[in-house]
Amino acid sequence: MSSESDNTEEDIATRSRSGLVSLVRAIPIRWRILSIAALNSAVVLILAAMIWNGARVLSSAWDEVRQVRESDRILAVLESETSRLQNLIHRYINQPNPEVFAEILLLREAVLGTLNTRASTDPMLAGSAQELERVTEKFLDGFGEVRGIQNQIAKTYEEQLLTPARDMGGLYAIIEGASKRDSLIVPALGKSREAFTSMLVAANAYYLSLSTESADEASRNADTIEKTIPVMIDLAESDLQKLALQRLSQRTTALRQGLAALSEQFAARNNLLRTTIDANQAATIAAIDGLSVKMRQRELQAQDKFDQTLADISTRVGTIALLFLAVIVIAGVIIALSIRLPLQQILAAMHAITTGDLGRRVVGTEAKDEVGAMARAVEVFRENAIAKRQAEDDLRASKERAENALSELRAAQQNLIDAERLAALGGLVAGVAHEVNNPIGISLTVASSFERRTTQFQEELKSQAPLRRSQLEEFVRVCLDAAQQLVGNLTRAGELINSFKQVAVDRSHAERRLFDLQEATEQIVASLRPALKKSSVTLDLNIPEGLMVDSFPGSYGQVLTNLFLNAANHAFPDGRPGIIRIDARPRGNDEIEIIFADDGAGMSADVMRQAFDPFFTTRRNEGGTGLGLHIVYNLVTQQMGGRMMLESKPGQGTTFRIIMPRAARATDSSTHSFGTTQWPTRTMSSN
Repeated sequence: MSSESDNTEEDIATRSRSGLVSLVRAIPIRWRILSIAALNSAVVLILAAMIWNGARVLSSAWDEVRQVRESDRILAVLESETSRLQNLIHRYINQPNPEVFAEILLLREAVLGTLNTRASTDPMLAGSAQELERVTEKFLDGFGEVRGIQNQIAKTYEEQLLTPARDMGGLYAIIEGASKRDSLIVPALGKSREAFTSMLVAANAYYLSLSTESADEASRNADTIEKTIPVMIDLAESDLQKLALQRLSQRTTALRQGLAALSEQFAARNNLLRTTIDANQAATIAAIDGLSVKMRQRELQAQDKFDQTLADISTRVGTIALLFLAVIVIAGVIIALSIRLPLQQILAAMHAITTGDLGRRVVGTEAKDEVGAMARAVEVFRENAIAKRQAEDDLRASKERAENALSELRAAQQNLIDAERLAALGGLVAGVAHEVNNPIGISLTVASSFERRTTQFQEELKSQAPLRRSQLEEFVRVCLDAAQQLVGNLTRAGELINSFKQVAVDRSHAERRLFDLQEATEQIVASLRPALKKSSVTLDLNIPEGLMVDSFPGSYGQVLTNLFLNAANHAFPDGRPGIIRIDARPRGNDEIEIIFADDGAGMSADVMRQAFDPFFTTRRNEGGTGLGLHIVYNLVTQQMGGRMMLESKPGQGTTFRIIMPRAARATDSSTHSFGTTQWPTRTMSSN
């Protein structure tokens, strides 16, 4: 029961496959091949469009990432410039000089320029740049206020410190000039003068370094001066000294007031530096840091968008590629089966015919495609083989009837000629099957490899590793390469089938028609390629284009085939290499000359005289029938209405010269003779 069930299921699968193949065979092979090419082209175009669209989306996301990074770079520049500006301001306050001031102005313009021309126009900063501009401008405006106080400090130092100090120095000089060395005022004057010098040094130190100790020391020295002045007034010896001491007391008071004013201005400047410069610079840095945090968040969002977009594109491309790949593989397998299975059936039929099983009919003769035409040609060959077998039987029977020996001998001769032509047709079909099987097999191999590569790409998509753009480009390249190979091989198969189809039809139907001599010759040569591959013979064609002939293409093909096989067997024995040339040229307006020449072994004079005689062969022990050149001669002279000449020398090759009319003359088939009567001009030899 189990074996019967398995057989039933196998029969159902076979019938389903046969039905599907029969359905596909209703379409010509060229349209099947073009459908695969169109499907591959559609896949390539769709994938290219998806990749192009994805590239645009990725480019947009990457532009956003790049813009965020550019904005972050602008913020870093602003932060660096404001910090440097703060340092320069402090440096200028401590040590005012024109170079530092000029550098502050240049850097101030740079910061304002960055804010006005870059930060305010940056799409990422445009909405947040107003607060940054406000804080930064407040920070920069604070420098003007600080500089105003600094100018006041410099003025106070000049007018309320240096000027009184210079006056006091002059007064001390007057007092010393008016005092004698032994005067009682000298010790007090020396102490006062020493306090004045210390005070002046401490005041300068305070101005330069803002040291509170220097300020305190200057104040103490001022107190000392004020205490010594009354003592010196009491000890003064002249009115000039008293007047100078009174003036000295006034300048000392002015100097003390100048120190107090300078201290207040220093305090105001420090407060302004702290509240306007440092605080606003800190606010600027805080604003920049806040914007930097936003930029980093935007960068992360843009990067996530970029990664998500890449993943979506990869998923879509992979899904579409797998879907179309499945369709292409299924269609390719079905089309390949629609060609390969009928060819296998034809091969089986040919094998049965060659083994003598003539009762087996050829399968597929009812098909309308090119392979069906081949099957019908093989069926004709089978039927003719049956007729040949019957003719052989009749020929053997005719030997027993002496009174009918001559007539039956001629009948057998005619049947043998027909069999020879059909045998050549059989070789043609076998060659067709062999030649077409190669591109079909290659196409199946490419499709299998394409399927494995797609499975590998699918596994890469399912893995956790990120998919790179180079992998997508490699996959597209593999798809294009596989598609091109499939199209190339299937196109080659279609061309071979069309070419061999025309030759087969011409051989099996002796119809007269107008044909291009070059095209017909190339088709015949294509059918001889299998025989060429087995030998070392090179075929050289030199036939002009557009040479039209109204004759019998089947007979012309039989002539070239027999001449080629005759040259391959006799001119180049034992696989000897050589060249066969086929030349054609117009001869006047009504005739064409065809030259078939080889550089092989050549013929002796005796062989040349009998070359066209029926049953004459130099290789009878090797299976030769002696009908090849006889058939050629009769086809050229009778059916095609031409004439034929032979030139040869031993060791120098052989040349067949055929002169035939452009339009074959109408002949009566009943008058065709296959006897041994020779045409006097058919053989030419050089002695």
